[in-house]
Amino acid sequence: MIIIFTYLFYCLAGYCETLPRPVYDQRHATSPSIAKDMPNSPTKTNRTLQSSGVRALPGSDKLHSILRQIGDVQRQISDGDREQLQDASSSSISVFNSFGGKKFPQAIIIGVKKGGTRALLEFLRIHPDVRAVGAEPHFFDRFYDKGLEWYRNLMPRTLDGQITMEKTPSYFVTKEAPKRIFNMSRETKLIVVVRNPVTRAISDYTQTLSKSPALPSFRTLAFKNASTGLIDTSWSAVHIGIYAKHLENWLQYFPLSRFLFVSGERLVSHPADEMGRVQDFLGLKRVITDKHFYFNETKGFPCLKKPEGSSRPRCLGKSKGRPHPQIDPEVVQRLQEFYRPFNLKFYQMTGHDFGWD
Repeated sequence: MIIIFTYLFYCLAGYCETLPRPVYDQRHATSPSIAKDMPNSPTKTNRTLQSSGVRALPGSDKLHSILRQIGDVQRQISDGDREQLQDASSSSISVFNSFGGKKFPQAIIIGVKKGGTRALLEFLRIHPDVRAVGAEPHFFDRFYDKGLEWYRNLMPRTLDGQITMEKTPSYFVTKEAPKRIFNMSRETKLIVVVRNPVTRAISDYTQTLSKSPALPSFRTLAFKNASTGLIDTSWSAVHIGIYAKHLENWLQYFPLSRFLFVSGERLVSHPADEMGRVQDFLGLKRVITDKHFYFNETKGFPCLKKPEGSSRPRCLGKSKGRPHPQIDPEVVQRLQEFYRPFNLKFYQMTGHDFGWD
């Protein structure tokens, strides 16, 4: 520190420009005449300073020694900074600034569509230690070619102790998604919100129908052949509900311990209980409790009570809780029979009976 302060003192006094430069070896400047004629000669410099009333600098040998030591210190600082930058750039987790860092999500809600994923995400956002992307990024199914840095830049900034999250329900049925997420981080926690696959399919159809009123009937789309009753598993509304098949794909990359399966039905009937399980799974303090919810009879869904500073409670959008079209009971029964073996296998795989049969 003494060396640095000495250097700064000379700079403030205006000496930095007159400091001897190591363009020649002082040991060879033995002749007084040579030293006197050298353009950067300390003799000439000192004489000039003395005539101007400014105190002369120390001898050049001493100054060279000081400068060498300062240079060593600067190189050490520079090397240290370079190592820290290299460590930061090689990290797959975060890029920090004074407001926190952008991190890859430590937890992802991977599915399922029309299972209750939006409700789960909105409920989780109450928690002060959860930061989540609002829109669905669709990185691992649609935009993977944009690269991981593009994906990380979509994330909100988080502080130490906070969790970064996103939700894209189509990941669960995307064949490439498990491997891609595994390559990002094998420690990622995966949340799957599931509900009775028959009511899920009807809800999926209802959403599509609201956008395309000319859509064929549910029966027409559900069956390959109405007379034989053969289910068309290529129709996405049916395909998504074969949960056991999709889970097998994920278990090739992640152990069951990395998953939490949330009941979409219980998220409606007992939201605080399900949210307690979710908070435990994420390693969060149980902040979200019964006091945050009330049941909206009109929508048939739980809503968040009015937060401080807000004029009204927070409910899900108009698209949530819309009435379903009347479906022929025979079609419903046929679908229930179709899904039953898949449901039983799913119960066995997850160790949880969701009570759909």
